[in-house]
Amino acid sequence: MNLLKALATVSGMTLISRILGFVRDLVIARAFGAGLATDAFFVAFKIPNLLRRLFAEGAFSQAFVPIFAEYKNRRGERETKLLVDHVAALLALALFVVTLIGILAAPLIIYLMAPGFAATAGKLELTAGLLRVTFPYILFISLTALAGGILNTYSRFSVPAVTPVLLNLSFIAFALWGAPHFDPPVTALAWAVFVGGVLQLLFQMPFLLRIRMLPRFRLDFKDEGVWRVLRQMGPAVFGVSIGQVSLVINVIFASFLVTGSVSWLYYADRLMEFPAGLLGAALGTILLPSLSRHHAERSTQQYSELLDWGLRLTLLLAAPAAAALALLAVPLVATLFHYGEFGAADVIATRKAVIAYSVGLIGLIMVKVLAPGFYARQDIRTPVRIALVTLAVTQLLNFILVWPLRHAGLALAIGLGACLNAALLLGGLRRRNIYAPQPGWPVFLVKLGIAVYAMGAVLWIAAGPDADWLAMSAAGRAANLSWVIVLGAATYFAALWLLGFRLADFAKRA
Repeated sequence: MNLLKALATVSGMTLISRILGFVRDLVIARAFGAGLATDAFFVAFKIPNLLRRLFAEGAFSQAFVPIFAEYKNRRGERETKLLVDHVAALLALALFVVTLIGILAAPLIIYLMAPGFAATAGKLELTAGLLRVTFPYILFISLTALAGGILNTYSRFSVPAVTPVLLNLSFIAFALWGAPHFDPPVTALAWAVFVGGVLQLLFQMPFLLRIRMLPRFRLDFKDEGVWRVLRQMGPAVFGVSIGQVSLVINVIFASFLVTGSVSWLYYADRLMEFPAGLLGAALGTILLPSLSRHHAERSTQQYSELLDWGLRLTLLLAAPAAAALALLAVPLVATLFHYGEFGAADVIATRKAVIAYSVGLIGLIMVKVLAPGFYARQDIRTPVRIALVTLAVTQLLNFILVWPLRHAGLALAIGLGACLNAALLLGGLRRRNIYAPQPGWPVFLVKLGIAVYAMGAVLWIAAGPDADWLAMSAAGRAANLSWVIVLGAATYFAALWLLGFRLADFAKRA
């Protein structure tokens, strides 16, 4: 399997989803702006999203995929299918109970998550009502993640990568045509989450059927594989929850700041997630099954070389993305969201958070590459210990930065914490001799720095003053941003080519 081609496929599908995600956010910003209703919805959506990362993309995937890959490579199809059936049944049952508790305890959860909302009449009650509708999303999307983990292990990367498109289409449809039929209108967004979760789960079922891995509900608490997954999930849940605690605390802090702070952070986070998803999530998706296979085959040299390939590719694409996010913060925010109720003040406030997030973008993406280096070896405890240190430092930075920088300080704390996390993970892999850097790193970094500097200079000149972007028409902003991005990308890749980089240098087969 050509990993570079697989990465391009996953990134391409993710790009479609991200573009639709920006269309979704544009529609939401135009219809609802940044105020009480959107603050309420984004908190109500953030809670099942946090649990999704905890149960689905986080702890469960880290625990299940390496063990599933081991079964697939070393055991027969019958035992592998039984593992899928038993794990899926237990996961569905546990998440059903969690969903019921979440719906019943919605007001209490909101009070704990966003206590500042209680100071504004009706804000806490509205958020709790929206949470009751969005909470079942955790059940649907976690089962979708199980299906995605199975498909990725079978190298069917494109199906899980394109699945999120359905959630974005649901959002767009409900925001454009559903809002007038709900009271309050923002309730339409909550139902978009519910319907989007159902659609994503249903979409993947036919593909599981083709590889004869569609789960049946069969509980078996004596299955050895199930207990191995559960034992791995214990520290994995703890480790992932540590990372999510920072996001929860950010919401708590933001709920006490001026109205709109939660929304500004959300829109900035969406911009940061664009390169993080295109590269970080895509690389993590490809690396975990491949590294798990190398570990099962005891191929230590190939394991290290694969990590090195992932790190170089990360820096090659994440470094210019971070620079571009910071330099084009106002052009990006204005072009994507400066419509209707989303005013110039919202653009400037969101810009501050975007610049703060850009500081940690490389760290955020590198974590997606480095963490699988431990997970594939079924070592989850080491990343957990590192996450504990990261959490402590991030919260210290929150307290230090929130007062002078307000909501932007919260974004900066997460970014700096991610850089620390990446550095500690890299150090852990080196100390354990899991990863040994391949020759040529100093020259690679110098050439990369020159290319990023050249791109940054061109973007700075081409973008011009921020005030001009606020005064342009929507069509003018879109046209100008397009050519500025094309010019910056052309400068960067031309500089790389002149410095001796070639696409074939990054080809990699698993």
